[in-house]
Amino acid sequence: MQGQTIFDELARHAIIPVIAIDDINTALPLADALLEGGLPVLEITFRTTAAQAVLEKLSSDRPELLLGAGTVLTEENARIAKESGARFAVAPGLNPKVVECAHAVGLPFAPGIATPSDVEGALALGCSVMKFFPAGALGGGPYIKAMAAPYSHLGIRFIATGGINEENLAAYLSLPSVPAVGGTWIAQKADVVAGRWKAISARCAKAVATVRVLRGMP
Repeated sequence: MQGQTIFDELARHAIIPVIAIDDINTALPLADALLEGGLPVLEITFRTTAAQAVLEKLSSDRPELLLGAGTVLTEENARIAKESGARFAVAPGLNPKVVECAHAVGLPFAPGIATPSDVEGALALGCSVMKFFPAGALGGGPYIKAMAAPYSHLGIRFIATGGINEENLAAYLSLPSVPAVGGTWIAQKADVVAGRWKAISARCAKAVATVRVLRGMP
């Protein structure tokens, strides 16, 4: 139930900015830029040695963020993510041991899938929300629509990630099986390093406006 609640909250925002942070000093300015743009969601990936410290800092100082951990490849990653304050986690692939560890520590987890066999493997592990990755390279919206069809009665959902940008955002979010997308275009690493916070806020605001139009929100 907890995981379902978190993923429902993610669905309301629909967009998950994904970023690998090298310098912990950029964590709070980045969070503030996202919040200013109206998007209180952030996925910090375990691609850098600073990931744990960044998660801890954001969890402590910006508790209003819906904070997630990405590139969770090991059981240790899952435990650290939970202990560091991540409220959800995702992975590029499906590793049963990592899924089981995440469930054991109470971390809502969306494993990565790319095929119907992956979907069934995730279902067998109790996952109803999955990360579809790499979305663009695998065929994008048409592929998701075709793959989701045999499982639609089960209510499974796919967070599409990989190749998502402001040009194709609407195409993905128009699919009933895609409650949210993840992408790096909102908070591009070069902008984070250079401290171009206004540019990040502007992209957030534009993406939020797109979601509101798509979903008929005021």
